[in-house]
Amino acid sequence: MASPNPVAVSVIVPVHNEEGACVQVAREIVEAFSKVYGTDSFEVVFVDDSSSDNSLARLNAAMTDMPQMRVLHHAKNVGKSGAIRTGVLAARSDIVVTLDGDGQNPADDAARMTRVLSAAPDDIGMVAGIRRNRQDKLSKKWASRWANGIRKALLNDGCDDTGCGLKAFRREVFLRLPYFDQMHRYLPSLVAREGYGVLSEPVDDRLRTTGQSKYTNIGRLAVALSDLPGVMWLNSRYRKPGKVTETGR
Repeated sequence: MASPNPVAVSVIVPVHNEEGACVQVAREIVEAFSKVYGTDSFEVVFVDDSSSDNSLARLNAAMTDMPQMRVLHHAKNVGKSGAIRTGVLAARSDIVVTLDGDGQNPADDAARMTRVLSAAPDDIGMVAGIRRNRQDKLSKKWASRWANGIRKALLNDGCDDTGCGLKAFRREVFLRLPYFDQMHRYLPSLVAREGYGVLSEPVDDRLRTTGQSKYTNIGRLAVALSDLPGVMWLNSRYRKPGKVTETGR
């Protein structure tokens, strides 16, 4: 699916029913990344996960003014992890950054994270955003803190906020990871499983002004309880070969 003509960075935005925010998110991304990379050295890949509103039509129309945009569409809804995977498969750069399509993730933070990853050693596979001054309801903050604490204790992944949509990573590293629904919640652990380091970067969080959250506190709990044992099993069954070298003929 990847197009020719590589670029410096691929920005991937999964979208489902975000007609009120998606075009403004696109404009912010183009402005932020143009300041860092120039207008022709990045791409913005929106993945419409079978929206039932006007998200797809609005994104298609916005491409006229923003040539950096690409829009992919799912015939069936597969969730955030599936949309991110579609975007990564289509990406033209080895440096990829994801952010949510609801406008809560500042594009300037995304651009900064890609620069951090580009400057990092090759054994750093990901830069994970850690939200500061979260704008969610108190119940959501407590649910997130509780879930993050359990996950961090059981997986020992060292990440305080895997629910943040801002994540920069190397495309090659992502393609090594086992794919499953909701895997986006466990990316730091899965990246570390492959032997790569994960850096953390503080990022801002903004209020959602349009649309509705796709998750509930109960839904997050159900996912955590069902997926955590599976990820723990995956980690326990991985055998690292150490440094791989090619010998002479």
